[in-house]
Amino acid sequence: MDVKKINVVGVSGSGKSFFSKELAEKLDASYLEMDAIFWKPNWEESKDDEFFANLSAAISIDSWVLDGNYNRTRSVKWKDVDTVVWIDYSFPRTVFQAIKRALTRVMSRKEIWAGTGNKESLKKLFSKHSIVLWTLKNYYKVRRRYEADLASSEYAHIRFVRIQNHRQAREFLASVDVSQSGSTVSKPDFESKQI
Repeated sequence: MDVKKINVVGVSGSGKSFFSKELAEKLDASYLEMDAIFWKPNWEESKDDEFFANLSAAISIDSWVLDGNYNRTRSVKWKDVDTVVWIDYSFPRTVFQAIKRALTRVMSRKEIWAGTGNKESLKKLFSKHSIVLWTLKNYYKVRRRYEADLASSEYAHIRFVRIQNHRQAREFLASVDVSQSGSTVSKPDFESKQI
């Protein structure tokens, strides 16, 4: 299977960013983070017209790994995508990873997206805007949405790969082969579907 344009999706805290960065490096593709495209300084959200335009510009290149969901952007990001990799780890593991990431960000006080000044804080972590709270509230909703996508004929041009544990993630990354003729992924032995 040729791979050039990949969207890595899954609930917040699932490990999308870590996986996406490794995959982009193996494919020698651009790593694009949707949160970095969406968020402005001082946690200001982009309006949809601006967000969609910036996303379109970002994915206008030949080869990319796009990290993120933003369901409302599907008409943009899935127009030319060839593969969607769904990181679908268990609820306990995902919540643990979301908490660990949030606490690491709070303690490091490191800027999350370059040029924004946006940093995680304890106040934000325990507010109604907490990413951990979002994960707790939306885990099953996001999961149902991607399960429906696997069964849908609407995205006939997309190959979906569902990764449910770290072993499968390692196997997928190991199956990536980059040669002069292009990048390919051999067929993994876990759930994938060309619809």
